[in-house]
Amino acid sequence: MSGVTVADACVDKFNEIKMKKTLTYVVFKIENRKQIVVDCEGDKEKTYADFVAALPEGEPRYALVDVEYETDEGVKQNKLCFFFWSPDDKTTVKDRMIYASSKDAIKKKLVGVMKEVQANDPSELDFEEVKAVMKK
Repeated sequence: MSGVTVADACVDKFNEIKMKKTLTYVVFKIENRKQIVVDCEGDKEKTYADFVAALPEGEPRYALVDVEYETDEGVKQNKLCFFFWSPDDKTTVKDRMIYASSKDAIKKKLVGVMKEVQANDPSELDFEEVKAVMKK
């Protein structure tokens, strides 16, 4: 554990995306190396592509995304997926370490999220890659 805490607002946004279904995504960041806070969010008008565009190029982030996809049988589904974005070549080792060691703190607050994607490169955020994870 890194000693980083999770702001109550993060849990509020989790409940909003899970229960009220009013958001497509919520992005979280670690502020001052002390607390995980809400960085930005996307309402239901936003798409997966908007979520990817919201991720900073050179900083790690956590995110929760309501991923809509089609099963092999053609049935539309939505599942919440936890994303850990940590671009290897553009972040400092210290940032990567604090995000990696704080991931469990936020995941413990997001009860019931079954899917997870860790992306260290933009190609790992490709929707087809994510869809494959969702179907597992």
